[in-house]
Amino acid sequence: MPWTKKDYPQSMKNLMAPVRNKAIDIANALLNEGYEEGRAIAIATSKAEEWGENRGKKIRKDKAS
Repeated sequence: MPWTKKDYPQSMKNLMAPVRNKAIDIANALLNEGYEEGRAIAIATSKAEEWGENRGKKIRKDKAS
């Protein structure tokens, strides 16, 4: 099942939009390559966080205190 900007895994909800969108793109590509859903999510999240860090982007939303 491909994910979209409006329908994505719960584990990506706290990522900032640019990082989450990158994770969605990566996860969908991994699914197309035959990866299992859980593994695709884990790899995509890790790679998207790395992508964001390399570009000086904020990775996660601040938690309300």
